[in-house]
Amino acid sequence: MFDLIKQLTEAWAPSGYEHHLRATLREMVKPYADEVSVDGLGNLIVRVGKGGKKVLIAAHMDEIGVMANYAEPKTGYLRFAPIGGLLYTTLHGSRVMFEDGTIGVMANQDPWGKGRTAASDTDTFYIDTEDETGAQRVRVGSPAVFWRETQQRGSRVIGKAMDDRIGCVVALETLKRLAGKADHELYFVFTVQEEVGLRGARVAAQGIKPDLAIALDVTAAGDEIKAERLAVRLGEGAAIKVMDIGHVVPPDLLHWMIDTAEKHGIPYQSEVLARGTTDAAALQLAHSGVPTGCISIPTRFVHTTSETVDLADVNACIDLLTQLVRSPLKLKKKAKI
Repeated sequence: MFDLIKQLTEAWAPSGYEHHLRATLREMVKPYADEVSVDGLGNLIVRVGKGGKKVLIAAHMDEIGVMANYAEPKTGYLRFAPIGGLLYTTLHGSRVMFEDGTIGVMANQDPWGKGRTAASDTDTFYIDTEDETGAQRVRVGSPAVFWRETQQRGSRVIGKAMDDRIGCVVALETLKRLAGKADHELYFVFTVQEEVGLRGARVAAQGIKPDLAIALDVTAAGDEIKAERLAVRLGEGAAIKVMDIGHVVPPDLLHWMIDTAEKHGIPYQSEVLARGTTDAAALQLAHSGVPTGCISIPTRFVHTTSETVDLADVNACIDLLTQLVRSPLKLKKKAKI
């Protein structure tokens, strides 16, 4: 599985520019799909099965990044705008990659002054893409992603864009296990532009009109020093979302997910997230409302180039999703949290 994670996380796909990764995923899903299509916004939609309940499973392809928006006239250094939620304290010295492979280095213009302790916006940063001739190779309007090689430390995998390529891995591995057989009409949707407003999920849900939806995404781990009080730890199983700031999971759906995990001996944790949300927040609002759950992959250092997951948790998420989409979808009315 590591090779698949490495391939997907190291792909270049900032929000709105997911085309390279979409092409890769499209080839990967073909052997397991009854139908593969791309909608008007760029979501990759993979259907398995026909008839019965329509179930939409969403994992987003895009990652946070930046876009060059101004070249300083004297130095040529690039100023930039964020694509998604940047952590400014992580930017100085970070590398970014533009679509043509050009590597840029981010710098704070006052790293030894105020920049050592505070970084409140992008105005104090610039990107160096100068070559040996002094020429700048990047045009204004060019997007870039943060660049770092994906590596492994025991069962831990560390890299950029785990958010949400690891959700794409869970979807892909579930597709493989289903081997083209499904009792329901399943739509695995690899969505676009999640990091800039859940846009792809909103469009996909309107087009597919699912009876039920499940989002796949990362969640913060509560086992970092001075971390928020979150009951989620690396290595302790799939995180079943109870609530975040954009989504309260319906009790009957929540109970169904927890009951399925317990029935099949799948390790799980309950996730209550005080900040952030997922594609589920958009999926639930389609048409007259869609019952929506979320399986989260515990992740340390979210929105950095060293997002860290545990393979045991990833496998637990695959196991849980596989059993959920194979179940009769008979939801109970009492949640067991």
